[in-house]
Amino acid sequence: MANKTAKTKQKSLASDIVSSIETKLGEAGKATKKIQKSIEKSADKLAKKLAKLMVKAEKKTAKPDKSTEKKAKKQAAKAKKNAEKTDKNAKRTAKKAVATVRQLADAPVSTPSSSNRKPATAPKPAAAPVKKATTGGTKATAPTPATAESPADNA
Repeated sequence: MANKTAKTKQKSLASDIVSSIETKLGEAGKATKKIQKSIEKSADKLAKKLAKLMVKAEKKTAKPDKSTEKKAKKQAAKAKKNAEKTDKNAKRTAKKAVATVRQLADAPVSTPSSSNRKPATAPKPAAAPVKKATTGGTKATAPTPATAESPADNA
């Protein structure tokens, strides 16, 4: 059924092309039978190509439905894989925790007795550096006053 609709579209398109070309030729002058047949033949070929392009365009508009289904399947598979990884990692972490708890439980716990401990000593304060007193040898010098005229002003 789709084939019949495509052929009718193609024929109507061809007739539209022929009529538009003939109107343009009518302005220029009278067309012979040979020219009219050539126009019809070319219009049929062109209509056929255009019909194919229109069918392709319709198919492309139908394709996104399939691609969205593919994307949804892909995302579902990815989510499942991530969930499996999360479960695996949780199990591994639990096993490690159990192993460390067992190690700590199996190892003998030694509590230091109070007799073995040394009494804590307070840290000694660092000795402050001693400054030597200087005996009045430094004099404050007054800044030299600037001259009123500079050599650049004289020029």
